[in-house]
Amino acid sequence: MAHIDRSLNLNDVWIKVSDGIEHIYRIQDMSATAYMELYTHVYNYCTTTQHHPTATRSPAPRVPSANNRNNNTNEGANIVGGELYAKLKNHLKNYLEKISEKGLDLQGEDVLRFYTTNWEQYRFSSKVTNGFCHYLNRHWVRREYDSGRKDVYEVFTMAIEIWQMVFFQPLNRQVTLACLQLIKSERNNEVINTRLISGVIQSYVELGFAENSTVPSTNAQITSPTLAVYKDHFEAQFLQDTEQFYRLEAATFLFHNSVTEYLKKVVAQRLDEEVHRVQSYLHSSTLAALIKRVEDVLIRDQLDAIYNEAKTLLRDEKHSDLALLYKLVNRVPNATLELKRIVEDHIRQMGIDAIDRVSGTAINDPKLYVETILDIHTKFFKLVQVSFSSEQGFTAALDKACGKFINNNAVTTAAGNTTKSPELLARYCDALLRRGTKAVEETDLEEKFNQIMVVVFNYVEDKDVFQKFYGKMLAKRLVGQLSASDDYEESMISKLKQACGFEYTSKLQRMFQDIGVSKNLIDQYRTYCEKRKLDDIVDFSVMVLSSNSWPFSAPPNFVLPPELKRTFDSFTHFYTQQHNGRKLTWLHQHSKGDLQTLYTKPKYILHVSTYQMVVLLLFNKLPNWTVERMQDETQIKMELFLQVLCALLKSKLIVCSQINDDELDDDFKETDIKTNYTIQISEEFKSKKIKINLNVPLKAVEQKDIEGLHRTIDEDRKMVIQAAIVRTMKARQTLKHALLMQEVIQQLSSRFKPKIPVIKKCIDILIEKEYLERQTNEKDVLRYLA
Repeated sequence: MAHIDRSLNLNDVWIKVSDGIEHIYRIQDMSATAYMELYTHVYNYCTTTQHHPTATRSPAPRVPSANNRNNNTNEGANIVGGELYAKLKNHLKNYLEKISEKGLDLQGEDVLRFYTTNWEQYRFSSKVTNGFCHYLNRHWVRREYDSGRKDVYEVFTMAIEIWQMVFFQPLNRQVTLACLQLIKSERNNEVINTRLISGVIQSYVELGFAENSTVPSTNAQITSPTLAVYKDHFEAQFLQDTEQFYRLEAATFLFHNSVTEYLKKVVAQRLDEEVHRVQSYLHSSTLAALIKRVEDVLIRDQLDAIYNEAKTLLRDEKHSDLALLYKLVNRVPNATLELKRIVEDHIRQMGIDAIDRVSGTAINDPKLYVETILDIHTKFFKLVQVSFSSEQGFTAALDKACGKFINNNAVTTAAGNTTKSPELLARYCDALLRRGTKAVEETDLEEKFNQIMVVVFNYVEDKDVFQKFYGKMLAKRLVGQLSASDDYEESMISKLKQACGFEYTSKLQRMFQDIGVSKNLIDQYRTYCEKRKLDDIVDFSVMVLSSNSWPFSAPPNFVLPPELKRTFDSFTHFYTQQHNGRKLTWLHQHSKGDLQTLYTKPKYILHVSTYQMVVLLLFNKLPNWTVERMQDETQIKMELFLQVLCALLKSKLIVCSQINDDELDDDFKETDIKTNYTIQISEEFKSKKIKINLNVPLKAVEQKDIEGLHRTIDEDRKMVIQAAIVRTMKARQTLKHALLMQEVIQQLSSRFKPKIPVIKKCIDILIEKEYLERQTNEKDVLRYLA
C-alpha cells in the first residue's frame, strides 16, 4: 500500500475523498485498494493530533443531554470530523440538485425509469461511502449524537435524508402518479413493467426513518426504519384510487351481468389479483388495508344485491354458486347474519310447503309425514354441508327452521294443536317396531332410529306428548306380543334416555320388567293348577302389569261367560294368596283368545278379542238372539257392543235375516243395526284360511284411548308446572311474578312449551293450597311458605 501522510490538512484530505466520491457516484465501481486509501484518509484525519488552521476540532464536549444514551464515549479523545461531515453533506446535496432538475418535466414510465435508476445508483454509492466513513460514523457522529445534536446521522442515513429533500420532494407527486397509472393499466389487463413500481416502493420504504428514543450501546443504530414516507406519499393515494376504480367497475358490471357472474369474475378474481399485487411489488403492510377496502367496495356496498341473489340461488338449488357467495360474504364482518336469516326462512318455507302438499293424507299417515320431514332435513343438511361448510351459525339456522315447520305446519293447523307432530312421530316409531312391518328393511332400522332421534325428535317441542303416545303404543306392542325385536325396543328406549334422561324412560323400562316377571308368574300358576288338578280351566296365559307404569284404564264391567269365569276366578285366587293386599283389574279391552268352530267342516280356529268371544259363546246357549237380548245378556255397553257385532256380521260368521249380504259393504255402520234384529250363527260359513284373525281394533276403544291420553297430558302438565314453581320458589324464597314465569318456562322447555295462562293458573292453585303467598306491600312479588 502507498504511504499515507498522517499530517494532511482538511483541504488535502477533502481533495482525495471528493475525487473518490466522484468516481463512486459516476462509475459505480471501486477497487479494494482505492477503497482502503479512502478509509485511511478519513481515519487519519479523524485521529490526527495536530491542530491545523483549516481543520477545526469538534466543539468541547457538552454536558450530556437528557437523551444521552451512552456515557462510555471517550470524551477526551482528539477526534475531529465535523468539517469533513459538512463538506460531504454539501457535496451530495449539490450532486443531487444537478441530477433532479433533469426529471422535473418527465411523466409516466420515463419519470419512473429516471427515478429508479438514479435511486439504485445513489443508494449503492452511498452504501460504499458509508463504508469508508465507518470511523467517522463510529466515533465523531456517535459522540455528537450522544452529546445532544439532532441533525447528525450516520453517513448513509444522511445521504438518504439529502435524497428525500433534494430528489424526492420535487418529484414524488409525478412518480406516485405514474405508479398509480401503471397499476390502473394492469387492472385493465394491460402488461406493465412491475419492476419500475417495485423500485419506487423500495425507495419510499427506505426513505422512512426516525431517531431511536433510546440507544443502549455504541453499536446500536441511531435511527430505525419507519413506513411514514410510503404510507403518506403512496399508500393513501393508492387506496383511494383503488376504491374509485372498483366502485366504477362494480356498478358497470352489475348493470350488464348477474350477481353470480359478478361474484365469480369480479370479486373472487379481483381479490386474488390484489393479493398477488402486494406480493409482487407493494409492501406487505398494505395487504390488510387494501383487501378491506376492496371487500368494502365490492362486497359490503353490494350486500343488498348479493342477498337477493342468495334467495334466487337457494330457490334454484345452485349449491356451488351459493358456496362461492358465502365464501365472499363471510369476508365481511357480520355480513353472514342476514344470510343465515335468509337460509333459515327458506328452509322453513320449503318445509311448510312440502308438508302442505301432503297434509291431506299425512294427517293420518305417520310414515308419509315423518319421511317428508326427513327428506327436507336431509336435503338442507346437505346444503349446509356443501354450501356453508357446516358452519355453526348455518347449522343453527337449519335447526331453528326445522323446529318451526315441524311444530307449526298445515297438519298441526288442521289438527288444531302442536301436539300432532309428536303423536305422528310416535305412531311412525310404532309402525317401525311392530312385527311384520314393511316400513323399512330390517338392516336400516337402526339408522332410521338415529334419523328419527337426530332429525325429528330433537325438534319436537312437546316431548311429553311423544312420551305419552310412545308409552301407550309400546304397551300395546308388549301386551299383544307384536314387537319385531326386543333388541330394537331397548335400543330406542336407550336413545330416548340418552336424549331426555332417566326419568323420561323410567316407566318404559318398568314395562319390560313387568313382562319378565309375568313369564315367571304364569309358570308358577301352571304348577299351582297341576298340584290342585284344576283341569276344567281353559288354556290360559296372563300378564300382570303395575298400574302406575302402564297407560291402561279399567274398562266398563260386563258379564263373563261361565267358560271364562272359572279360569279368571282361579287365577285371582292364586294371585291374592301370593300377594296379599293387591287388587287385580282385568283389562278385557286388551285381552284376546282362540275359539274353535265345532259346527263347520273343516273346523276353523278364530282369533278373537274378549268381547267377540263373549258374543260368540252366546250361541252355545241358543241358536238365535235379538240384538237387544244379546246386549242385555253380556252387559257390554251398547256403542261398543254394536261395533263388535258389526265386525262379526262383516266376517259372515253370524248373519242377520234383516240385513242383506249386499248391504255389508264398507259403508255399513254399526248404527245401521237395530235392537230388534235377530242374529244367528252362520252354519254355512266358509273361508280359505283355517286360522282366521278377527281381532281388529275397535274405533270406540281407540277413540276413547286417544281422548283419555290428551286429557292426561293436560293434567300431567299442570302437575309438572306446579312442581317446577314449588321447586323454584323453595330455592329462591321470594321472587317477582314475571321472573318466576320466565324461570319455569326455561326449566320446562326441554319437555314442552308451557303456556302463560296455564302457569298463571297453577300459581293461583298453589296460593290456594298455601304453598305460596303474595307480599302484602308488593303484589307482584311471591313468597314461598314452608
